[in-house]
Amino acid sequence: MAKAPARTTAPAGEPPISNRERPAEPKPYEATKDELLQFYKDMLLIRRFEEKAGQLYGLGLIGGFCHLYIGQEAVAVGLQSALDGDKDSVITGYRDHGHMLAYGIDPKVIMAELTGRAAGISKGKGGSMHMFSTEHKFYGGHGIVGAQVSLGAGLAFKHKYSGDGGVTLAYFGDGAANQGQVYEAFNMAELWKLPIIFVIENNQYAMGTSVNRASSEDQLYRRGESFRIPGIQVDGMDVLASRGAAETALEWVRAGKGPIILEMKTYRYRGHSMSDPAKYRSRDEVQAVRDKSDPIDHVKKLLEAQGVTEADLKVVEQEIRKVVNESADFAENAPEPDPAELYTEVLVESY
Repeated sequence: MAKAPARTTAPAGEPPISNRERPAEPKPYEATKDELLQFYKDMLLIRRFEEKAGQLYGLGLIGGFCHLYIGQEAVAVGLQSALDGDKDSVITGYRDHGHMLAYGIDPKVIMAELTGRAAGISKGKGGSMHMFSTEHKFYGGHGIVGAQVSLGAGLAFKHKYSGDGGVTLAYFGDGAANQGQVYEAFNMAELWKLPIIFVIENNQYAMGTSVNRASSEDQLYRRGESFRIPGIQVDGMDVLASRGAAETALEWVRAGKGPIILEMKTYRYRGHSMSDPAKYRSRDEVQAVRDKSDPIDHVKKLLEAQGVTEADLKVVEQEIRKVVNESADFAENAPEPDPAELYTEVLVESY
């Protein structure tokens, strides 16, 4: 369930916190049976794809860094399902595979990019952290912590300047929420009333440090208050709460009221990256979240309540595994880029 927005009234005798209009409290999205099944398929695809990517990394077929999205599937699926694919844009950090899959991009070209193949969506030159698809208005995949936030403000400026009606969804994590450039972007976005939704994927640990140890204000949806940007805290383990929050945020931004912050309270099951043994938390903690809050199990129960049988869901599981296995086979058999590709697409000249 989405949580209430920050308090807007102060105790007696104190000045009001803000006299600014605020968005309505989001309500969970009322999905049809077909929509619920699609959410389940989309989240399961991300889960199984990321598990396969972890296996390929262990086999040495994926090099460099690799940050898996396992546990956070409801955020990307819930939010991006509300976007207008013809005009809205998305930008994120280095944990980007899930966002691309949620956008409906072919798993084969994503896996090929992970393995550094010429058939990859960035021709094998971006790898895990730097994937792009301008065709889908997906602008990365960025390895510098927080850098994508100011770039997202630039994308939103473009939407406003051209009057195309588009909105930018700019994802960043709880660790990036402490970076200075984030607040510079906040300031400009509110000054210019840019059409941008700042999405904080708070998975509780910035690399290996708990958000409570690293942030003096750990209620991250409040981070925009000094810039007069409203914030909403959302259960990011619930795809319906995520979709409902997206609807509210998009209504606010499309009305020309400027930016908004969504803090998605979520949780990653794996380490920060494949090289992280995650010794800063117990296995019991991770298992407790899996048992109580897993986003895929939650939707599975909702589907079963609507008459979808275990046999039906097994068929879905088999279909998803087939897609994932085919993407891995495609990537393993695809050629590596020609060395000459190192010198292509490093400069764009406009006349």
